[in-house]
Amino acid sequence: MPERLYFRQLLSGRDFAVGDPLATQMVNFVYLIGDDETREALVVDPAYGVEDILDVLEGDGMRLAGVLATHHHPDHVGGSMMGYSIEGIRSVLERRPVPIHVHREEAEWVRRVTGVSATDLVAHDSGDRLKVGDVDVEVLHTPGHTPGSQCFLVEERLVAGDTLFLQGCGQPGQAGLPPRRRGGVPGPPLLARLRSHPGCGQGDEHGVQARRPPAVVGGLRGHVSGRLTRRVKALRSAHHAPISSGTGRCRACSPPASVGG
Repeated sequence: MPERLYFRQLLSGRDFAVGDPLATQMVNFVYLIGDDETREALVVDPAYGVEDILDVLEGDGMRLAGVLATHHHPDHVGGSMMGYSIEGIRSVLERRPVPIHVHREEAEWVRRVTGVSATDLVAHDSGDRLKVGDVDVEVLHTPGHTPGSQCFLVEERLVAGDTLFLQGCGQPGQAGLPPRRRGGVPGPPLLARLRSHPGCGQGDEHGVQARRPPAVVGGLRGHVSGRLTRRVKALRSAHHAPISSGTGRCRACSPPASVGG
């Protein structure tokens, strides 16, 4: 049976929002997940150049069926940050009235930050499963970066938002949660299940691939244990491919020294 998964990873400032200094400096990734047969797709964390992102989908012959939001920070869903206004899910809804899938504990924050209506949001709990065409997407609650941060597991590929950094642990205490509430991250048994798959090009220094990347762990930043971080690095070495996640601190909460310098 041919693989039906459509999967693309886009880098802000390079693949969309080109020329936007904030988008370039923030180094955000947007993911497109869909069914190659039904041509339906979901967008993960659309921000900055919404029209550009939708143009990529349309250029691939895909139809937007919904949005997956990993958490409420403006560089992922839109809003105001560091004196800048970032377009995001509100702009998506102006163009396409689709459901916005958020974790239940994040819904109110997403509403406040973006200005969308509560009726635009579909609240989920960990373990919920979505379908886009015939492709399953499992919701994993990973509190720490924010109370309702969530990852998405799709055909043994993990799209992690700010739950996972490329270079190790992120800022799990950022949400002000007690340590016992920071244990929702995917652990080594789950990560060991993840498999790489063929890509059509080598990644750059941030691990960005073209289409259908060989790397399996997605997202921008993170909060993982030392054991999980070492396992990620081992997988990367084994497959001779960079891990598709991100680098550095969470600049949505720690402003960069300059923008566009």
